[in-house]
Amino acid sequence: MTALKQTLLLFAGLFFFSCNEGNKSGDSASTSEATENTSAVAACMPTIDPHNFTDTIDGKPVSLYVLKNNNGACMAVTNYGGRIVSLVVPDKTGKPTDVAVGFKNVQDYIHSTEPYFGALIGRVGNRIAKGKFSLDGNTYTIFTNNGPNTLHGGKKGYQDVVWDAKAMNDSTLQLSYLSKDGEENFPGNLKITVQYTLQQNNALKIDYEATTDKKTVVNLTNHAFFNLNGEGSGTINNHLLQIFANQYTPVDATLIPTGELAPVEGTPFDFRQPETIGKRIDTVNNQQLKFGRGYDHNFVLQDNDPSSLHLAAEATGDLSGIVMKVYTTEPGLQFYGGNFMQGQNTFKSGVKDDFRTAFCLETQHFPDAPNQKNFPSIELEPGKEYKTSSVYAFSINN
Repeated sequence: MTALKQTLLLFAGLFFFSCNEGNKSGDSASTSEATENTSAVAACMPTIDPHNFTDTIDGKPVSLYVLKNNNGACMAVTNYGGRIVSLVVPDKTGKPTDVAVGFKNVQDYIHSTEPYFGALIGRVGNRIAKGKFSLDGNTYTIFTNNGPNTLHGGKKGYQDVVWDAKAMNDSTLQLSYLSKDGEENFPGNLKITVQYTLQQNNALKIDYEATTDKKTVVNLTNHAFFNLNGEGSGTINNHLLQIFANQYTPVDATLIPTGELAPVEGTPFDFRQPETIGKRIDTVNNQQLKFGRGYDHNFVLQDNDPSSLHLAAEATGDLSGIVMKVYTTEPGLQFYGGNFMQGQNTFKSGVKDDFRTAFCLETQHFPDAPNQKNFPSIELEPGKEYKTSSVYAFSINN
């Protein structure tokens, strides 16, 4: 049997038979359906061998899960960290283009010098100053993994845990995780469910839900790194970007917000009209850009109604014509321009993760929210439900 045939068969098996703790899907799928799906997936993501994602970590099975729609899009997710490994959509010529950077096997994620590629982030996304916060008179100390501060949940955030996975149908994957009381020193047993849905209009919808048995803090997000020209296509500095925000949260030298909500007008952070990402990064003598080595800042969204999705940002690949619109129920958006990418890891396409060859638009509450009383609260009480959604919608710029 050829390596190609083995890969196709493995794709079919992983798509129709989930390996996770008795959760199975597709048991009644016919041979013809399996063959049809396998062919579509092979055409969509030829650089991925799902066998490389079959592993056991912390005693739990790890697999690769494939989502697809009928409009030429497909997506690969591993339940190790809930990571988006690949997200393929058509470009302006109809060519399938992988807009999410990732690795070709699970071990590369484990050993990467950048731990967050494509991952679900928590219990608290972004930074907590000095790794400390108080809740109802109790002080909690979290491992500091970003200079003097905590970043993305501490020493072992959700990017390093194995999520329980259940394929709901061919376009929806549900991930769940119990973050136990005291994990990374956060209080409360936090039950989390995250659902990825690849919609027929080539939009990825991410729904987050969580409950706790003790008052805690929670700020979940996804850390997908995008290059809308395709993984391995080079710099993202020529992408057009528009962020629907009149204000942003300036930071100190350790990237902790000062507490100020500063206007973007007259600054390099003014993306209210479409602007290329790189136009002002290196040409403007701006202290905030020096602190972040470029853009690594939270934007205060104009529309922040938590009861409905609102447009947060729009990015366009200059070569591909692919447009990504970001909608969210969150009040903030962290724009990170790949300033700490150093070419030390190899993506699934064979290229290195070179400086500013991918960017992130992380929907979120504001950084250091537990210590900033004027920021929207991320406290969650027993009996209440944490619920938020974000959508990354892809289309073509005509």
